[in-house]
Amino acid sequence: MTAVSGGTRDHPGVIAPPPLVFAGFLAAGVLADSYVTGWSLPQSVVLAVLAVLCGGAGLVFLADALGLFRRAGTRPEPWQPTTAIVTGGVYGITRNPMYVGMALVCAAVALALGSPLALALLPAAVLVIHRGVILCEERYLEEKFGAEYLAYKARVRRWL
Repeated sequence: MTAVSGGTRDHPGVIAPPPLVFAGFLAAGVLADSYVTGWSLPQSVVLAVLAVLCGGAGLVFLADALGLFRRAGTRPEPWQPTTAIVTGGVYGITRNPMYVGMALVCAAVALALGSPLALALLPAAVLVIHRGVILCEERYLEEKFGAEYLAYKARVRRWL
């Protein structure tokens, strides 16, 4: 458990809900392109197909990860206590399939809306997720699950 003054807390203490982080960066990019820069990506079949592929892959990552959490009986929200480590399915490919999925969905929306600034801001969103969410979660899971989580962490990459 992670100690806090006056007691303990059973959650990682992330900076913000990850969907809000991704949505905030996406919205900032789309709004800035719409009202400030006037930039837009050219409409093309290639970009439309890329948007569909990114969106589809992102939704697969998210749906599989959420289903695995449900079957394990643990909460997906990083501000709630974790009761189990999920290591199967998409968690055998990446330790963070929900964040990979969210990033892919954001890329798909940015492409579909033709927003180059939203695409350019995606790495910044991923950096905020990495530093303000993932590192907190990893510290929490190491403290809570010890050797079991460390073994999983040694087997599976953080991203892809």
